[in-house]
Amino acid sequence: MNMAYIDFVSVLHKRTERDYLGRVNEFPKAEAAKVAKQFGAEYWDGDRRFGYGGMRYDGRWRPVAEAMAKHYGLKAGDKVLDVGCGKGFLLHEFTQAVPGVVVAGIDISPYAVEHSKEEVRAFLRVGNANHLPFENASFDLVVSITTLHNLRCFDLEASVKEVERVGRRAKYVVVESYRTEEEKVNLLYWQLTCESFYSPAEWEWWFKRCGYTGDHSFIFFE
Repeated sequence: MNMAYIDFVSVLHKRTERDYLGRVNEFPKAEAAKVAKQFGAEYWDGDRRFGYGGMRYDGRWRPVAEAMAKHYGLKAGDKVLDVGCGKGFLLHEFTQAVPGVVVAGIDISPYAVEHSKEEVRAFLRVGNANHLPFENASFDLVVSITTLHNLRCFDLEASVKEVERVGRRAKYVVVESYRTEEEKVNLLYWQLTCESFYSPAEWEWWFKRCGYTGDHSFIFFE
């Protein structure tokens, strides 16, 4: 299977209006990043300057799950893993889009797992992407949405290899990136938890280096 660029998620990203200068001027960015990188209550459900400003289920991920399910031909009994699942909203939508699909999620945040969507909470666990607690070729689809850019290069390499290892069929990764100096500055202004800042060409170098054979797309801060 050849790696392909497929965009399932930028439509959600573009719904948000972003004041990049306000982000860095209203509150000390370094202090906000220190709080955000704990991935606790403040990051998920606290003030917007520390993260999501309250991540609540609103069904926005349903069209994404439906599009992925159709593209990858998911059917009842297939197994889906979300690496960096957060509160499990996307996994819940997979269960609605494909009744009978088997889901699993892993996230670094105990808070996210504890406050996840109740319907899928039993299938989520706390863990690190650089060492996935699953057997080789365990899943028909492995997704990782806006997670891997939060890792330093050594953990990034291990984690991409882990995504490849546990997937037996389809894989799909979304990371933040930049095409221009303006987008690079906007990313630096907006991000709170990012550790890997790479252009599309550099990300593709990483994917090839790690032997990644799945699909990918990028989030840009225009």
